[in-house]
Formats: sequence, structure tokens, C-alpha cells
Amino acid sequence: MRKRWAVPVVAVSLAAVALGATPAQAATKYKNCTELHKKYKGGVAKPGAKNKGGKTRYKPYYNAALYSTNKGLDRDKDGIACEA
Repeated sequence: MRKRWAVPVVAVSLAAVALGATPAQAATKYKNCTELHKKYKGGVAKPGAKNKGGKTRYKPYYNAALYSTNKGLDRDKDGIACEA
């Protein structure tokens, strides 16, 4: 009888690893902008995103996986969630 080897499964997206994100950042989903601003004052953005209009007080943190997890918080759909 042959032995079967168990292969560990890692629940981190390859995009997050490629961009240098830690597993905690890749998996963190915030329920609202107040919670997100505690860690990222300028919000989170996908790479290459630019603010559609108006000035912001802080620069956003650019991370594709983190933005993707929290894109529901991007009200104006400009690629920056919870800009401040």
C-alpha cells in the first residue's frame, strides 16, 4: 500500500505575496472606514489608482490584495477605498 503525503494549503493569494504583503494584510477585511482608518489613515488603493477629485489629507496605502478585500468601501469607485 502506498503512503499519501499531505500537502499544506496556504490561504494567501499569490498577488498578495508578489506585492510583499503579509498574510495578515491580505486577509484583513474592515467593516467600515472608521476601522480601516485606524491602521491606514489615507485608505487603501490598488496600484496605479488616482483620486478623481478633491484633495486628501493623507496618501493611501497601495496594496492590490488589501484593496480587493475592502473594495466595497470604495464609494466613488476610483480605486481608493476610504480616502481621507
